[in-house]
Amino acid sequence: MGLLALAGVLLVLGLCVGSTGLSPLSELLNDPLAGQIVLDIRLPRTLGALAAGALLGLAGAVAQGLFRNPLADPYLLGSASGASLGVATALVLLGLKPASMLMSPDWLTRLGLTGAAFVGAVLAVGLTLLLARGVQQTLRLLLAGVIVGVVLGAMTSLLLLRVPDIMQPMQAFMLGNTGFVGWTSVLLMSSVWGVCGLAALGASRVLDGLSLGEATALSLGLPLGALRVLLVGVLALATGTAVAQTGLIAFVGLAAPHLVRGLVKAGHAWQLVLASLAGGCLLLVADVLARWCTAPQELPVGVLTAVLGGSYLLWLMHRRGGLGGRA
Repeated sequence: MGLLALAGVLLVLGLCVGSTGLSPLSELLNDPLAGQIVLDIRLPRTLGALAAGALLGLAGAVAQGLFRNPLADPYLLGSASGASLGVATALVLLGLKPASMLMSPDWLTRLGLTGAAFVGAVLAVGLTLLLARGVQQTLRLLLAGVIVGVVLGAMTSLLLLRVPDIMQPMQAFMLGNTGFVGWTSVLLMSSVWGVCGLAALGASRVLDGLSLGEATALSLGLPLGALRVLLVGVLALATGTAVAQTGLIAFVGLAAPHLVRGLVKAGHAWQLVLASLAGGCLLLVADVLARWCTAPQELPVGVLTAVLGGSYLLWLMHRRGGLGGRA
């Protein structure tokens, strides 16, 4: 209930905060022009930040349960590096101008970049699965994800060196940005969140079993192979969709599950739901602060999530003496 109340407060704040700072919502809605800005720009941006954070929080909870590692995050299977390479490749193929195409108002350009990020993320996860020869061995999958991430990251760096004009838009993508999320993005992310959430909840018994050890999970008669494939698919789809719409948002998927485990002790079904809600709140806090702190200018939201999430994890390490086991 506390997270729901916080989400409600943040939604209202998201409507009240803009380039002019904080304004009362009643005053904004009484002004026709300001009301149009609230409905057409601030509302979809606020809901989009909540949806993107919810996808990353859900993906982070799935990753940490699947790999039985509290340091696992949604980008572990190479999706972030794949999305970055996809966007960099699209920027080159679309033909560049000095202005940042990543922030172009042209919906065709935005759609092309969004699709490139999503395809790159999914292909990276597919390459990870190919190298790991499936999902049966968690350690092999983990190592394959690290390798794919490093290789694709190096390819993106080489592309940036060869075509330096794409550095500005790529920087915006890698720092994360919720400023260009519209109603289409909100609908897409909400739909994917619903599908991924239901699928993850259906496989939550596997995560409960894996938390007791793989041998125990097998002894319970759980179909580990099929449900692992399902969970990896959830992880890839949720992460790829969020990254495609908002760029690379740091620490949300890593910090949200820790925040939930610090508040409640529950099975993975509840952890998935609460981590998703916590991820949405965390990204929404960062989005509101990004608009508010330096108005009329705006900070990259990914920088603030890194500060907020990193600070929380450092505090958690100091309090508990580490993130492993007791986190």
